[in-house]
Amino acid sequence: MATLDFTKNADGLVPAVIQDAATGKVLMLGYMNAEAWEKTCSTGLVTFWSRSRKQLWVKGETSGNYLHVVETYVDCDADTVLVKARPDGPTCHRGTVSCFDTPAEEGFLGALEQVIQGRHAEMPEGHYTTLLFNKGVKKISQKVGEEAVETILEAATGDLDRYIYEASDLLYHLLVLNEQMGVTLADLQKELLSRHK
Repeated sequence: MATLDFTKNADGLVPAVIQDAATGKVLMLGYMNAEAWEKTCSTGLVTFWSRSRKQLWVKGETSGNYLHVVETYVDCDADTVLVKARPDGPTCHRGTVSCFDTPAEEGFLGALEQVIQGRHAEMPEGHYTTLLFNKGVKKISQKVGEEAVETILEAATGDLDRYIYEASDLLYHLLVLNEQMGVTLADLQKELLSRHK
């Protein structure tokens, strides 16, 4: 458990920024005291100190929309924490994904990856993604190749709208192939980061 300094503020609270571990979208801001931090780390469920009710509050205890801790990062001054979490449902009491009204496309590739993972786990009938998974890795690989060629051709013609359309198809099919291969966007990001160093 990382060390947080709860003595910097007179109320003994530190801000806790909650971020979706898959999409990177900032979900909410809450406050933790030492007890809430300890409970968050020991249970794996994000727990806050409710300033209005003056008691511990496990996010999701009434709604069922828990926030499951994936990773935590304490800032350089040890007085703020970033919690990357997996949400069970909407985070905001308004029923929205986030308490912040950021653009819907923010973190969309991560959200699309989650949808594809769900399709793979459930294999619902009548879905194109299910059809691809049923055909297997060779067919999915073929589709990635076809979409790559179509993307290249549209780039060569200079038709930006068609290029965006085909590049979007390419990304979708690549995400399906990733899922078939057991690879995530985080794996690709890790590889790219290692090359950047």
